[in-house]
Amino acid sequence: MKLLTGILAVISVFSLAFSIIADTDTVKMDKEVPNFTLKDATDKEHSFKDLSHEKKATVVMFISTQCPVFNDYNERIVTLYNDYKDQSVQFIGINSNRNESVEEIVEHNKTNKFDFVVLKDLRNEIADRFGARRTPEVYLLDEKRILRYRGAIDNSQKNPETHYLRETLDLVVAGKEISEDRKKTKAFGCTIKRVRKKQDRSRTP
Repeated sequence: MKLLTGILAVISVFSLAFSIIADTDTVKMDKEVPNFTLKDATDKEHSFKDLSHEKKATVVMFISTQCPVFNDYNERIVTLYNDYKDQSVQFIGINSNRNESVEEIVEHNKTNKFDFVVLKDLRNEIADRFGARRTPEVYLLDEKRILRYRGAIDNSQKNPETHYLRETLDLVVAGKEISEDRKKTKAFGCTIKRVRKKQDRSRTP
């Protein structure tokens, strides 16, 4: 009986911790993304609303400096940015990993020619709001900052055949609707290394 009680207690703790994370997910499909403010690697503050103002589309991308999966995407991300920057598309990178420093981000941006804004989410609060779990993971918004797509950039780390983000970007820029079966894919990559907050101290590291 004591063993059963202990197991139930552990399950209860993990369920509570999961619900706390899930409840912070405020970004919903086909809904406007609430404004937020973060600083970049130079300590300059940016408002999401200002960054995405008067853009036909905005790509919010959760990034990493150390994840090998993400780093396989560096060139593809730069290509996407260059292909769409003159089509009124804004790219915003967000680094929410607790183990990746601002100095690393600066060097990573420089080495890989990331010319778009990259913000530091120190306590992964914005990752929590978006419900982001991996790097890379992308969220595509239209000109009204309404979420139209979330998930993977494409279907393969090495040799992609289906380019989810590019295909949905073309639709959003053209002002076309995205069918329900194309609005979400499963992101793959490294998990975001979150900080331990007061509410989840009971969780194992």
